[in-house]
Amino acid sequence: MTIAVSILPEQQLAALNAAYRQAVARKRLRLFAGAVLFIAALILAAIGAEVNLRTLFAYFGNFVSYFDRILTLDSGQRVWTDPGEWLWGWYKWLKLLGETLLISYVGTLIGAVCAFCLNFFAAENTSPAPWLRFTVRRLLEFARTVPGIVFALIFVMAFGLGPMAGVLAIAIHSTGALGKLFAEIVENADMKPVEGVRSTGASWLSCMRFAVLPQVSAGYVSYALLRFEINVRESSVMGFVGAGGIGQELVVAIRKFYYSDVSAILLMIVVTIFIIDITTGWLRARLFGKDARS
Repeated sequence: MTIAVSILPEQQLAALNAAYRQAVARKRLRLFAGAVLFIAALILAAIGAEVNLRTLFAYFGNFVSYFDRILTLDSGQRVWTDPGEWLWGWYKWLKLLGETLLISYVGTLIGAVCAFCLNFFAAENTSPAPWLRFTVRRLLEFARTVPGIVFALIFVMAFGLGPMAGVLAIAIHSTGALGKLFAEIVENADMKPVEGVRSTGASWLSCMRFAVLPQVSAGYVSYALLRFEINVRESSVMGFVGAGGIGQELVVAIRKFYYSDVSAILLMIVVTIFIIDITTGWLRARLFGKDARS
């Protein structure tokens, strides 16, 4: 079987090639102009932020030497040569690490519940009134815009040192972050079931319960588990301002120059976060399929 191949006239083919080259040239010019603007903006931002590469390279040795010190015992040996001396306070640190996990868990749970109650009012397709949607969205923006450590510092001044300040800070920040994510999930939900339930004369609450919630519940749980991972890291930092947990012990070790204790506490925090990340990833995969693991 023969296939006929049509060949365009030379003039028409030359015109098409010229047009193609012009299009490629315009695309390359736009790409080059965009790269130049990006580099210029980066340089201006670095100057405004006082990022000095000379200072970075001049003092980079201090950064390296600090890691050298935290990996060295008081005897001068490396920490891994004597694990018993390195991890001497493991029992106390485990208790504080457990406190950090409890702060994260309780704060995430409270934040998830509050976000669940508010997200239907923040979503454009389910909010009963525009003014209510505007108010709830601004409230969620405030809750997630203010850094969690700032909330922790405020609550420490109000309620004193301890885990309560950390729980409240985590709860408020989680409410803002999860509320936005939950609302976006609801806005992507199929509204045909809602119309079907509403046609039976059901109330707004019944529409949310029977038409929207079954579609979005899996996404809620997945985001809540992901937020828990983030909150474990945040609660470790909140200990720096006295909000309880392992972070409080870490900042004491840093201030008193207990170098090997710093590395031991950091190791426990990192290993714990690794375990939580693997566990929550496995749990999401079991509940919602392998696609949810990522």
